[in-house]
Amino acid sequence: MATERRSQSQAPRGGRGGRGGRGPRAPGPERLEPELIETIVSINRCAKVVKGGRRFSFSALVVVGDGERRVGTGLGKANEVAEAIKKGIEQAKRAMFVIPMEESTIPHPIIGESGAGRVMLKPASPGTGIIAGGGARAVLQAGGVRDVLTKSLGSNNPLNVVNATVAGLKALRRREEIERLKEAGRRATE
Repeated sequence: MATERRSQSQAPRGGRGGRGGRGPRAPGPERLEPELIETIVSINRCAKVVKGGRRFSFSALVVVGDGERRVGTGLGKANEVAEAIKKGIEQAKRAMFVIPMEESTIPHPIIGESGAGRVMLKPASPGTGIIAGGGARAVLQAGGVRDVLTKSLGSNNPLNVVNATVAGLKALRRREEIERLKEAGRRATE
């Protein structure tokens, strides 16, 4: 049920054409942010029974990435779907991190855990594609990983699967980083 949207980076805030009232803009290099991929993984409806009937509220699980190693997730909650999605996107943009990659895949196998969700991530040879389902696929596509094998081992709740995938990606280390840590450990024991 994942839907995908692409957004342009927002214009600067402030009155009078977004320049904050400082007069004409001085010539200079334009800062262009890459176009972000926004994927809505799931939308949940929650009902609260009150005196006059039922009150509904919504939560939206959103994944945002630039398709080039940066990805973030967010869970927005509001009384309207559009507002929940907007909040989720803002939270995901704040939570973005860089995925350590080797060419088009991840550096080593790993299992990410979050709550009852467990997701196994394995590197794949070029041309394999993203072998994943649901929330894990959304995170990996938005992050720019092109070749990877995954398997959801625990809960199939989209929130747990997305968070477990993110936990696995955050725990990844590059080969040089692991070798540096091993060398530091050897020096400490001498």
